[in-house]
Amino acid sequence: MLTIAGSDSGGGAGIQADLKTFMARGVHGTCAITAVTAQNTRGVRAVHVLPPREVRAQIAAVFDDFPVAAIKTGMLADAATIRAVAHALREHPAVPLVIDPVMVASSGARLLDARAVAVLIDELLPLATVLTPNLPEAEALTGLAAHAPRQRERVLAALLALGPRAVLLKGGHGRGRRVTDTFIDATGRCDIVHPRRPGVAHGTGCTLAAALATGIAKGQSPRRAAQTAVAYVQRALAGSCMLGKGGLLLLRH
Repeated sequence: MLTIAGSDSGGGAGIQADLKTFMARGVHGTCAITAVTAQNTRGVRAVHVLPPREVRAQIAAVFDDFPVAAIKTGMLADAATIRAVAHALREHPAVPLVIDPVMVASSGARLLDARAVAVLIDELLPLATVLTPNLPEAEALTGLAAHAPRQRERVLAALLALGPRAVLLKGGHGRGRRVTDTFIDATGRCDIVHPRRPGVAHGTGCTLAAALATGIAKGQSPRRAAQTAVAYVQRALAGSCMLGKGGLLLLRH
């Protein structure tokens, strides 16, 4: 597995969450770090974005040596990095790609330059096997009110129209005692419903996308991999704990 994402010094999200998920799911994890963040459960203090050529060099080094079964992307930081990643991944079109369009951290800090959204849409999303936005990210990508249940069909159609072969729209930012995550591809949609757990967790989006990519790498269909990934995150949430002082739950893999 290859994850292309930012580093979280608090260990709850980003590269750290991805690698823990890969290990827990029984696969070897490799990485290309796009940015180094100084963060903890209280927030993001600083972000250092690596030069795009260094990101591409990491990706090339992994592919030169390992039989990569699937790729997952997370925090890509800016337009130049997104272009570099898209250029590198076009050389490996047969490898499944799961894109978590990370834009905002759980703490509320902006992690994706707003000017980079157009580049993400134009250059990277058409390469995706599965796109995994939450409701705020879906709104940013489509300009539609993703939080409104009556708009959900339009939002799903608009996300698919951006180019990914499938979408898993995460409903955790919605309201109610139950959360509905919706998977959709060319063959139809499937709602994955589960209880809403108390508290605010850190790194759930990263973990979900990493688990989904792992399922695809192991031969599951994207739809089945999405269902398996949601179940995995629910188990991780059940064992979560609050280690830091910021009030965020950290997943136990």
